[in-house]
Amino acid sequence: MKDTNRVMQSYGRCCASPSFFDDFYVAFLASSPAIREKFVRTDMTAQKQLLRAGILNLVLFARGMPDTKLRALGESHSRGRLNIHPELYDLWIAALLKTISEHDGELQAQDLQAWRTVLNKGIDVIKAGY
Repeated sequence: MKDTNRVMQSYGRCCASPSFFDDFYVAFLASSPAIREKFVRTDMTAQKQLLRAGILNLVLFARGMPDTKLRALGESHSRGRLNIHPELYDLWIAALLKTISEHDGELQAQDLQAWRTVLNKGIDVIKAGY
């Protein structure tokens, strides 16, 4: 629970930064041509809202919420649907942690470790749907 509290506080500080989600997508899209290709026809305004909710779902899952939404995300991102290769999630996490580091002015090393723990727990569920 301590990890999720740290993450929720950090995420609140990040969400208060107007360019947080834009900066995340700049970092994420820059991380791989395969990722840029996946977003060619994406409505990025809508995508940022999905990201905001998705991160919250990862935190809530780490807090004990059922994995229903993450399993649904895993299904939509599976081999037969959006075909998001499992290794691309590592780039997603790296871009997110980089963006958090830039936007959370109070971030400490243990906050970043808490983020890693919380994110990986839920991302493992999503990857399993591939």
